[in-house]
Amino acid sequence: MSFGFLSVIPSLLAIVLAIKTKNVIFSLFCGCFAGVMLLCNGNPFLASKALIGDYFFKQVMDSYNAGNIVLILFIGGFIKLLEHGGGAQSFAKYVHKIVDTPLKAQLGCWLGGVIIFFTDLGTALLVGPVFRPLFDKLKLSREKLAWVLDSTSSPVAVLIPFIGWGVYIMGLIEAQYKLLNVNVSDYETFMEAIPFQIYTILAVLMIPLIAITKKDFTAMKEAEDAAKTRPAPEEMDENYVAPKDEDGYSLGNSNPFMLILPILIVFATLLIDLGPLGFPFTKIPGNAFRIALTTGYFMAGVLLILMICGFKVMKPDHTFNLYVKGMMGMTSVAITLLLAWTLSAMLGKLGTAKYIVEVLQSVNFTPVLIPAFIFLFGAGISFSTGSSWGTFAMLMPLAIPMGHAFNIPYGICVGAVLSGGLFGDHCSPISETTILSSMGAECELVNHVRTQLPYACINGAIAFFGFIIAGFTNSSMATVISVIALVAVVFGWNYYDRKHAAQ
Repeated sequence: MSFGFLSVIPSLLAIVLAIKTKNVIFSLFCGCFAGVMLLCNGNPFLASKALIGDYFFKQVMDSYNAGNIVLILFIGGFIKLLEHGGGAQSFAKYVHKIVDTPLKAQLGCWLGGVIIFFTDLGTALLVGPVFRPLFDKLKLSREKLAWVLDSTSSPVAVLIPFIGWGVYIMGLIEAQYKLLNVNVSDYETFMEAIPFQIYTILAVLMIPLIAITKKDFTAMKEAEDAAKTRPAPEEMDENYVAPKDEDGYSLGNSNPFMLILPILIVFATLLIDLGPLGFPFTKIPGNAFRIALTTGYFMAGVLLILMICGFKVMKPDHTFNLYVKGMMGMTSVAITLLLAWTLSAMLGKLGTAKYIVEVLQSVNFTPVLIPAFIFLFGAGISFSTGSSWGTFAMLMPLAIPMGHAFNIPYGICVGAVLSGGLFGDHCSPISETTILSSMGAECELVNHVRTQLPYACINGAIAFFGFIIAGFTNSSMATVISVIALVAVVFGWNYYDRKHAAQ
């Protein structure tokens, strides 16, 4: 059964409600219920039963989703200890002696996001709490922090072949090669596609460009101006002395090693557990990586509990309760992700992505424009579904055969799919990385989307024209030209703002 335009309604409803109500869980639930009502012919009883049995239960039982939820719980406990154990504050105060300007803070956060390449989810929830006190101290907005986190999570992860993202993408590529009976390596194609991930490259490079030039604009500039008027957090003041309780416990007893050592434990666990499998130089199965990462966070949490108790920062029972509280605090994240996964699966059942592809395919275009339109297809699907991975799965069977038929390099077609999926994902308020980035920065989701959207749209527009150039030239010079165009736009917009202000 084809639902046509009706298949788009659940996604549109969730997006509109998220913007209007600022309540993501309520908005996602309404979108999910609207979708299941369509599938159940408007019967509310059958819709409720199907939503719980056919979607909620199945999503939780899915091993990938269950693994992510367990990972998030352990990250939540670990992050709670970092936030309230004093390690992050102590590290931030120590780093502030070096990172003493807004530029250094932004570049440091950007570099941290690049270094934590192995997990798009961990970037937001690990880097965010570390740099949040510094951003507050230096009067940088939480919206800016959320944008940096979002732009160094999936955009960085999608460039790495030996983590879950790369494994998944190469699996999609290899499946098409088998159908086409072509003798091409999926790994080589992935590597060839990296220079053609135009949007991804622009998203990562825009952060240092904005930070160095100090040329924020539109909604982000408003957020930055507002942040300058807020008082700095008391605990970041150099003369601030943390009070002690009657037993001598105090945050003042903490030190930077309470942050550094647990993070090193996470990396060490990954190397010890995955090293025999070839990590980080060979592909690692996604499930094995998630298990190793979860183990790393668990061991880091145990170490942090021992350090907090050993340095007499908190009592043992308070420390453990704080860890559990952190895990419980991730319940809203887990619910949000469950609803996002449910909505994505439901849209697949409704044929939303297929309908969008069919509508966009009806546009007449020449072969050299195929990469640009693949990029647009991916952006539309990813924005509507909130899933870049689902977009990859939908478009790879279309993009690679089209490249094969019209003699377009596979790397360009794959790069267009990945860039389009990331662009739509960045713009969508129902994307899990968008949601987690706002939570990692403790920034309202709607404010994060509102401030990030202009930057994402600028990169998206440049990437679209970049893929037109790539279609004509089959050369990675299209990416170089796109980067030059981004620099020109940033400086041009600032010139326009100054001229407008002078008038």
